[in-house]
Amino acid sequence: MINEEKVKIMTKLAMYEQGKGRKYLPVSRYYRSDYIGLALIKNFFLVTIGYVLIVAAVAVYFGEYLLENIHKMNLVALGAYIIIGYLVVLVFYSVLTYIQYSVKYYRAKKSVREYYSQLTSLSKIYAREERKASGKGAAGGYRK
Repeated sequence: MINEEKVKIMTKLAMYEQGKGRKYLPVSRYYRSDYIGLALIKNFFLVTIGYVLIVAAVAVYFGEYLLENIHKMNLVALGAYIIIGYLVVLVFYSVLTYIQYSVKYYRAKKSVREYYSQLTSLSKIYAREERKASGKGAAGGYRK
C-alpha cells in the first residue's frame, strides 16, 4: 500500500534537489568561515587581474603622453597612487564580497535546514513502517 505522506515528502525533496537545492546544497557542505574565505581568495585574484588590466588599458590610452613626459613625472608618486588605488579597490570589493557571501551562506543554511527536517520526517516514516512490518512478522510467525 502506498503511503501518501511519504510520497508527498519525497516529491518535495526531489523538487528541492532539482530547484533551489542545486544551488544551496553545495554551500551547506562548508563551514561559514571556509565558504567566505574561499570567496575572498577568489575575489583577491579577480580584483588583482581586473585592476592590472584597467591600469594597462589606461597606460595604453595615454601612452603617447606618458612617453613624451616620462622624464618630467614623479614616478614614485605615480607608483604610490597606483598601489593606493589598488588597495582601495581591493578593500571595497572585499567588503562587498564578504557581505554577499555571508547573506548567501545564511540563505543556504536556512533553506537546507528545512530540507533536512523533511529528510528526518521521511526517515521516521520508514522506521515506523519497518516496525509495523517486523511486528506483523513476529505475530504471524512461522510454525513448524
